[in-house]
Amino acid sequence: MLHLAGTGLVVKLVLLILIFFSVVSWAIIFFKLLQVYRANSESERFLDFFWKTKRFDAVNSQLDRFANSPLTVLFSEGYSELKRLVEKGDQKEELDIMSTELGGIENIARALRRATTSEITRLEKYVTFLATTGSTTPFIGLFGTVWGIMNAFKGIGESGSASLAVVAPGISEALIATAIGLVAAIPAVMAYNHFQHKIKVLIATMDNFSTEFLNIVQRTVAKK
Repeated sequence: MLHLAGTGLVVKLVLLILIFFSVVSWAIIFFKLLQVYRANSESERFLDFFWKTKRFDAVNSQLDRFANSPLTVLFSEGYSELKRLVEKGDQKEELDIMSTELGGIENIARALRRATTSEITRLEKYVTFLATTGSTTPFIGLFGTVWGIMNAFKGIGESGSASLAVVAPGISEALIATAIGLVAAIPAVMAYNHFQHKIKVLIATMDNFSTEFLNIVQRTVAKK
């Protein structure tokens, strides 16, 4: 069992930093696992409900059932903009969502793009910390190891003995920093790659939904 009480101040500081990165990373991993799982699951349920329901107002009244899906935010923004255009069209005695005067379909497209950007930002929040952890903690750990080995050799020089009993404890304690750096980095990198993939899938789903929403609006207008 290694006794770290005898390690230098710098190595102890390095270990505290690595432990901080590891603890925060695991907290983010558990939080994002729950968030991304709910987003994917409820998005699938929402799409199924959306295509089975024939009216936008009926879908809008049930959005609370899919509160964790980013698609509900897109639908809500798109539907709100559509209602606003319809109300303006009614005031002008003739509904023309394609009108350039009202902003038309492009206003709905902009609302969907804004909502998509907002949801991507929300989904990617904290994920960059995992990338930072994965890229920096091995080097922080290596720095602690190098510093610890320097102190170990300094101790050897002062004691005048290079026996294994003198060298081994200092070097083994120094190597702990590298080990903890890797322990912090490996799960963070794996989680980062996993979340990036899942978020890309959600982004593609949001883009497809926006396209379908606009197509439905355009087809509806064309029938009028």
